Amino acid sequence: MIMLGLCLQVFVLLFIFVKRQIMRFAMKSRRGPHVPLGHNAPKELRQEIDCGLSKVQEIRFEPRLLSEQDDRLQSGGCYDYLYRMRALDAIRDSDIPFSELGGTPTAVTGRRFRAWLLDLRSSHSLFCSSRSSLIDTLLEGYHNARHGTGVFGEAEFVKYKEALNELASVVKSHSSSTSLDQHHQLAAKDLTSTPEPTPPSPPSQVTYLPSAGQRTKRPKHFLELKNFKDKYNTLESTF
Repeated sequence: MIMLGLCLQVFVLLFIFVKRQIMRFAMKSRRGPHVPLGHNAPKELRQEIDCGLSKVQEIRFEPRLLSEQDDRLQSGGCYDYLYRMRALDAIRDSDIPFSELGGTPTAVTGRRFRAWLLDLRSSHSLFCSSRSSLIDTLLEGYHNARHGTGVFGEAEFVKYKEALNELASVVKSHSSSTSLDQHHQLAAKDLTSTPEPTPPSPPSQVTYLPSAGQRTKRPKHFLELKNFKDKYNTLESTF
């Protein structure tokens, strides 16, 4: 009996130890919180929390790396990392209408800028042949400024900035000419379009209402017949 009790105690202790170890490893490997978000909260509040957390993954923001009033820009010996920071900030300062050529409404940065340039070079007819070298210059300058290990000084930054300004002017001129062509097409369509003939209206049906005299004749006729019938019945009953 004593041996049975000891075996039972050892089994319970081993079960508790194994369970605690499994819970520890599960909590370490889990990326989320240990307690579910919105625990013991109303259903509407949990849904609102989940909706807000799902929007966090869609946020894309890269802050400005270097202020225009930075004192290091005024010094004579400007370091390479400052030109790298200025090259990345120049993307948002270029005022390129990214939405005109399939980009986002705001300035694209990071991987989106490189993907946008590659898409322009491969798909857009404006940059497929004549201006493909401009896209190559921008891709090379962006890669050297952000990921390159070589020298990126003032000369490399000026070359990259000139290519970026040229791209901005090309995109703006293309967007203005496209909008002007669309305006001319709409104006020509308005001039050539003929108004559609209106279908003839169906003939109106006129209903005539009886006059006041005609409405009073019918009740009077019925009253006379009724009086004649009553008089005939009284005469017949007297005989």
